Amino acid sequence: MQDLTVFSFSTENWSRPSDEVDDLMGLFSDLIDREVPDLHEEGVSIRFIGRLSALDAPLLEKIARAETVTAGNTRMRLFIAMNYGGRAEIVDAARRFAAEAGPDAPDSDFGNYMYAADLRDPELIIRTSGEQRLSNFLLWQSAYAELVFSDQMWPDFGRDDLAAAFADYASRDRRFGKR
Repeated sequence: MQDLTVFSFSTENWSRPSDEVDDLMGLFSDLIDREVPDLHEEGVSIRFIGRLSALDAPLLEKIARAETVTAGNTRMRLFIAMNYGGRAEIVDAARRFAAEAGPDAPDSDFGNYMYAADLRDPELIIRTSGEQRLSNFLLWQSAYAELVFSDQMWPDFGRDDLAAAFADYASRDRRFGKR
């Protein structure tokens, strides 16, 4: 099974104008209604990661329903980062690790306290919109990810752009810190 993680709303996005945030929340709600049936039919398991408790109750209900309906699917796992920030995830994991793991816990156990401990580290991160930064996305998990930057805005990023990113990735020699 393969994993795909998309960044839908960051912890920093709350600082946008309130009408814009409200419109985005409505859009997310509509997208869940519209896309989950097709994703379920395609065998996609959907998981949301982030500080979800900050979302309103109706949206949380839709998120829970989407996760429950698709939980048994095994073709692909789609992680949707919602009210997510890489720094927030690390802070939340550190707090849980300190409270639950005990002082003698090995450092290697830390990853078990991330929002989705079973989320595999990404091999490739594609950043759209011409920006050349991670923008607080999967900071812990991206330690050895290959990065591809595209000038295309996300809504315009199409099959040809994806194929070009995959071709770029395929041409690389992944060494994971080795020579």
